[in-house]
Amino acid sequence: MVNNIIPVFLGADLNCYNFARAFHEAYGVKSYAFGRYEISATKYSKIINFSVVPDIDNEDTMIKVLTDFAKEHQGAKMYLFGCTDDYAAMIIRRKAELPQFIAPSPSADLYTSIQKKAEFYEVCEKFGIPYPDTVVLSSVPEETAVTAEALGFDYPIVVKPSSSVDYWKFPFDGMKKVYFAKDPADTVRIAGEIYGSGYPDRLILQKVVPGGDSHMRVLTAFSDENGKVRAMCLGHTMIEEHTPKGLGNHAAIVTEPVSDYAFAENIKNMLEALHYTGFSNFDIKYTGEGNDFRVFEINLRQGRSNFYVTSCGMNIARLAVEKWADGGSDCTLNENRHFWHFVPASVAFEYTEDKKLVETAKKLKREGKSTSSLSYKHDLFMNPLRAACVFVMSHRQKKKFKIYYPKNS
Repeated sequence: MVNNIIPVFLGADLNCYNFARAFHEAYGVKSYAFGRYEISATKYSKIINFSVVPDIDNEDTMIKVLTDFAKEHQGAKMYLFGCTDDYAAMIIRRKAELPQFIAPSPSADLYTSIQKKAEFYEVCEKFGIPYPDTVVLSSVPEETAVTAEALGFDYPIVVKPSSSVDYWKFPFDGMKKVYFAKDPADTVRIAGEIYGSGYPDRLILQKVVPGGDSHMRVLTAFSDENGKVRAMCLGHTMIEEHTPKGLGNHAAIVTEPVSDYAFAENIKNMLEALHYTGFSNFDIKYTGEGNDFRVFEINLRQGRSNFYVTSCGMNIARLAVEKWADGGSDCTLNENRHFWHFVPASVAFEYTEDKKLVETAKKLKREGKSTSSLSYKHDLFMNPLRAACVFVMSHRQKKKFKIYYPKNS
């Protein structure tokens, strides 16, 4: 069975590499990936066969490429995953046309009801899952409609698209993943830029939840084909990326026991009530008061930082292969502590504001409970191009944090 497994990914970023590494560690197999262009995270890798398809983000092209691939690998057990919101959405919408592949992901009907933040918050209301105070826009507002009094919360505020999938299809100068508006005029200006680009969906105006990166948590769940949650893993974020288009991407995480967080049970109940299938990934922030955690969004796929799950002993490739259709109902909650990082450990230690969390990470590193996504010996051994690429990526991360990280903010 192991020799018969072929993982297939759409995308070439860290998400792709993390998942491919999980498959290689678990089963010793190479993965195949298709993307519009090469990215350093997967470049020169010996564990990924990468093909450039300039228009792979066109759904008809995707169907043709994958159908042709399946014909060339008949008899194999092929697993298909998207590594960005857009690719994941394409697979979800068209997977009925790709019966040759096992694609652990939610149904198209469910996708339309929860992938957008506005709709997701409505679902959260039903299951008692707190989220930040929010106002939803469908057009550029008048300043009087977005004063602090009208919104019900003070400035500065967060401005972000409800649909990330649609948002990135309409690029413009100065485009950011998340915006912070300092006053009503700023909100109108940001909304005007976004809607002026052609973005067709709603905007989210949100009360800022105080605290830095180390107030963030990330929860990953895996649900089988019957909608049963089979595994959950909780990460305590140390630092995130702060480049304009990378803001919010996890850069270093310490895993913590899922049982320490009461909201995990509510999320599990929600997923099972929705009959959700496949990987789900939640961004959550601690408000600093009592046991008050607020859920920001759900990603309908494995997260970009998914190796934090694999590194603590819960290999996500094994979940997808061995739990998807085994007919079981058990749910494994990770209770192990492990330090995962994409950036150099020294960067995580320097920039993490929670020094107690830093000491925990340092202790885990001393105990050998530490993993870097890119430092995979099987991929670096006798592979000088990959080793050089990883070295350059690490150096660039140090430079990026010096430039973008909001020191003393």
